[in-house]
Amino acid sequence: MLDYQNFERFLYSRVKRRNLIIGAGALTGLAIASQFNQRAIAQVPFPSYPFTLGVASGEPYPNSVVLWTRLAPNPLQGGGMPSVNVPIRWEVATDPNMKNIVAKGTEIAIPELAHSVRVVVNKLKPNTWYWYRFTSGTEESPIGRTRTAPQPGSDLSKFAFAFVSCQHYEQGYFTAYKYLAQEDLSLIVHTGDYIYEGGITPDRPRQHNGPEIFTLDDYRNRHALYKTDSNLQATHAAFPWIVTWDDHEVENNYANATSEVDNEPDQDPQVFLQRRAAAYQAYYEHMPLRPFSKPEGPDMQIFRRLSFGNLATFHVLDTRQYRTDQPCGDGTKERCPENFDPNATITGKRQEEWLYKGLDRSTARWNVLAQQVIVAQRDFTPGEGATFSMDKWDGYLASRDRLMSFLEQRKPSNPVVLTGDVHSNWAMDLKADFNKPESATVGSEFVCTSITSGGDGADSSPTVEAYLPDNPHIKFYNGQRGYVRCVITPETWQTDFLVLSNVTTQSGTISKRASFVVENGRPGIQKV
Repeated sequence: MLDYQNFERFLYSRVKRRNLIIGAGALTGLAIASQFNQRAIAQVPFPSYPFTLGVASGEPYPNSVVLWTRLAPNPLQGGGMPSVNVPIRWEVATDPNMKNIVAKGTEIAIPELAHSVRVVVNKLKPNTWYWYRFTSGTEESPIGRTRTAPQPGSDLSKFAFAFVSCQHYEQGYFTAYKYLAQEDLSLIVHTGDYIYEGGITPDRPRQHNGPEIFTLDDYRNRHALYKTDSNLQATHAAFPWIVTWDDHEVENNYANATSEVDNEPDQDPQVFLQRRAAAYQAYYEHMPLRPFSKPEGPDMQIFRRLSFGNLATFHVLDTRQYRTDQPCGDGTKERCPENFDPNATITGKRQEEWLYKGLDRSTARWNVLAQQVIVAQRDFTPGEGATFSMDKWDGYLASRDRLMSFLEQRKPSNPVVLTGDVHSNWAMDLKADFNKPESATVGSEFVCTSITSGGDGADSSPTVEAYLPDNPHIKFYNGQRGYVRCVITPETWQTDFLVLSNVTTQSGTISKRASFVVENGRPGIQKV
């Protein structure tokens, strides 16, 4: 059972901060306290509507939730706010018309956080819907809806959520979010690639707002571009979110302090860490995360744990910030000696130990690992010249072997992995030894496709179908766009893959492509 009153304090105290000087004057937002005390608070006239990026909520605890917004009358040009502190009033109600106000207050939007605010609203009732809004001057934000988590240990007969990933702005429209906002859910989980860092590519449905991003201003403007999408705003306003990142929130396939080898200036680790610090700062400014996740330079606490009654605990992982370099030259490769290095890690030692302790102590019926890249083995060319994706857990055999061994030996209740990254849908059994199909099934993995990344996609792939017979733990593949809905009860977990007819126009329609069930106490995926 989690002690929510001490949870934030515990996480913050355990964060090991890297004492890195990233350059004089860089990221002045890290000195917010002193700046705030020296600057007057002012209500300024807005040149245009300031709540252009909508509202959001997240991190639901039984008695509290995080509310978010940002003042940005000119969102794609740095926000368009003067360098002053601006008060924002907030209200929380038990009704969508905001008549029965149960909590309210004022938060100060400061330039060092791009005039974004996060409000941790406490003393709320567990497992309850609330509505909220922000006001600054005479301007009001849209009304958002959020929901607190059930009490720890409380009986919960049903819990519905969806998870999403990979929303490349240029490669399609966020139509999936239009349908997702209408679902009957309690939570959204985002498993990474919320933005993409690349520049403008002609002849795509939409265009980025500039070349590849490197600076704090660049990352802020890119987040703002994505958040101007009305369908994305609608889903943020409809449900609380749990978010984690992958690589494109910074740069493709980065590992710890190392950027992808692409002949850019950030090949210098010190330069890359400056870029990472800017990216982390902008990510924090635009997500409904709790204050313990506030970055310090290129370090940010993103792995954490959230529980929903006695039914589910979400162990949210970060497989990007602490990983060692991808082995074998990255990409899809044959095994190399580095692939077997026992010191190579995809999670880092501290996070790995944190995960195992949490799984060991969990009393939840379902233990959910919300993370970025595929855990299960995918042998693309079975036989003597077998090849694997080195950016996934396939590239970090020691890490995966330890996780599979832990699941087999310690047997935490019903482990289910949620994954994004690969722009396709997968349903896979997790095996004690993937090279021995007869070995024990120790868990399940569901991979959600992208919101848009990769364009329209296709239902099937001859390349994938060719290697599926040699990967019997893989139960399903689909290459269309969409999202994944999960409905869990004490006895079953049902996963529905929802796919779009297309994303390169705004007229795409949604349909259920396939459904799978995992039964309590019986590892393995069964098709409905």
